[in-house]
Amino acid sequence: MKKWMLVFGLAFSLLIAGCGNTEDEQEEAEMHRTDLGVKTISSLREESHKLDVTLYDRDKEEVGTAVIRPVYTGVKVTLEASGLPSGTHGFHIHENGVCEAPDFESAGGHFNPTDAKHGFDHPEGPHAGDLPNIEVDEDGNVFHDAQAEMVTLEKGEENSLLKEGGTALVIHSGADDYESQPSGDAGERIACGVISE
Repeated sequence: MKKWMLVFGLAFSLLIAGCGNTEDEQEEAEMHRTDLGVKTISSLREESHKLDVTLYDRDKEEVGTAVIRPVYTGVKVTLEASGLPSGTHGFHIHENGVCEAPDFESAGGHFNPTDAKHGFDHPEGPHAGDLPNIEVDEDGNVFHDAQAEMVTLEKGEENSLLKEGGTALVIHSGADDYESQPSGDAGERIACGVISE
């Protein structure tokens, strides 16, 4: 008799455990799996919204690509390029999605929907499109991750990189000093890529 009660008790416990996962509990478990490196539906959705940007030099030769992904705060920009002059270079998001060589002036000024001053070191800055400088190695290669916290890929927002007409990524010939107006004294524009869908 005790044997049958034990079997019945185990079977009942398994039945209760199997039916106990509510939708909320499943979502919570999914969030815990994210901490362990398992991708959730929302993280996959974010990946599907990534944008690939091709950058060209003044001779209209492809020099690199940037991947822009939405993150919790703003967007992450991952740049991989080659064939650039070695050294430190300004790297910005510009207001127009047009890259006409050789000077790329068609990209306009820095993306600045809040009418701020340029530069991370300026008390009234930075522009939404200001990004940290990039470091190009002696072989002309760069791999750089930057986070732009003041922009989004959400259409219709004032700070959207996907505004009508698009925006652009620009690499400059010199370093951005993070303070001089209007663009950090970063020199000429040597590479440009249009940000659009």
